[in-house]
Amino acid sequence: MPPTMVPAMSSAIIRTVSTGVNQSGVRDHNERLLLTLLQRHGAMAGSDLARLANLSPQTVSIILREMEAEGLLSRGKPVKGKVGKPSIPMSLADGGVLSLGCKIGRRSAVLLLADFRGVVRQQLQITYKYPLPEPIFAFLKQGIETILAQCSARDRQRVCGIGIGVPFELWRWNELVGAPSQAFAAWKDMDFARELAGITDLPVSVVNDATAGCQAEHVYGRGKEFQDYAYFFIGAFIGGGIVLNHAVYQGHKGNAGALGSLRSFGPQGESQQLIDTASIHLLEARLLEHGHDPQELWDLPQDWSRFSRFVEPWIGRTAQELARASLSVCAVIDFEAILIDGAFPDTIKHELVERTRRYLVNQDIRGLIAPRIEAGTVGFNARAIGAATSPLFERYFMNGATRWQ
Repeated sequence: MPPTMVPAMSSAIIRTVSTGVNQSGVRDHNERLLLTLLQRHGAMAGSDLARLANLSPQTVSIILREMEAEGLLSRGKPVKGKVGKPSIPMSLADGGVLSLGCKIGRRSAVLLLADFRGVVRQQLQITYKYPLPEPIFAFLKQGIETILAQCSARDRQRVCGIGIGVPFELWRWNELVGAPSQAFAAWKDMDFARELAGITDLPVSVVNDATAGCQAEHVYGRGKEFQDYAYFFIGAFIGGGIVLNHAVYQGHKGNAGALGSLRSFGPQGESQQLIDTASIHLLEARLLEHGHDPQELWDLPQDWSRFSRFVEPWIGRTAQELARASLSVCAVIDFEAILIDGAFPDTIKHELVERTRRYLVNQDIRGLIAPRIEAGTVGFNARAIGAATSPLFERYFMNGATRWQ
């Protein structure tokens, strides 16, 4: 072998980088692209869509007419220009597609019905000391029946699926939530599609709960502003997600953005994870120590004002941890921004974001470019709304390979 040649690979494993697309695949791609552009930019005329999608006006016109006939799109009022015929903006139809989303958290579960514009139409919630399969599935069964019973026949036909946002390896957290290990182990081999088959015939999508929150922020929140960013969602336990090139990146096994597992340090310098140092369960523990019921933190509507003397130091410590964690993730990927959201009142969120910005200034940033620290906008319901987007991505929207302008 000449010395300039690359040695042959000893392994026969070569992964395919892409596949071809047949004619029907091209059509599906273009439909998803137009729906995604309308969701992202709002009402637009066909000529503007054609320019953004790099498709011919005739192709776009045909697809728009067909999707309008299917009830996915609606026409706006004609807009008169200086020359030519008035343009007619198209937008996602009210009730064009509906989906169910369920967030299974460590302290509460939320089931909601949302449309593909991100509008929540119905919502149910339960709180508990810790989640166990039997009461969770009882809640899902009764909740799905209740929500669908309040829908019109047309709306029931428009429900495209149910997304479940749940922490991965939930059974490992029994000690932190105070649950009996034997009962909690029932989550280990849980097959949600199989369990829900006796409740509904809707397609079931399962996604990590924090990744679901990231999906919600990406589609309906401030994710439209940034190309690459990391997302922290602070619930009973902190989690996260990442967005690369305008797409939520889930990774090889759907566990990308497991930011709660970032390394941190305890009071005595012992090695811990971010989940141990920047989660709401720390605030719960402080309230319990002083005779308060931490369950009140999860009641809706949320009001943490009566716990202000405990919340203040919790915000300070959490902000310090978030500042360090933000730089840690930026050492791997040059993120443009860090978005912070959580299951707490907006006043708490904005104070936490402001404190994180201040602490970031004092961090050692040699070799790094400090990211913008910004507040997410979806809030408490982010994980349930994000779970509801999973069936939409599978059938209607795109989550990558879209050229934004």
